[in-house]
Amino acid sequence: MAVPKRKTSKARKNKRRSNVWKLQAPALAKCSHCGAFKAPHRVCGNCGYYNDKEIIKMEA
Repeated sequence: MAVPKRKTSKARKNKRRSNVWKLQAPALAKCSHCGAFKAPHRVCGNCGYYNDKEIIKMEA
């Protein structure tokens, strides 16, 4: 029978069982001004608005 030669430490066992290594999809929110998807709590790269205020002047 296959028997481990050494005891697996708690840290090693818990690292293997953790979900840290799984990739997650980035969170996206719709811009309230133009409707484009952007990262939450960030200035929209499409229109330059944040919280319904123009932060960056974008050229047309």
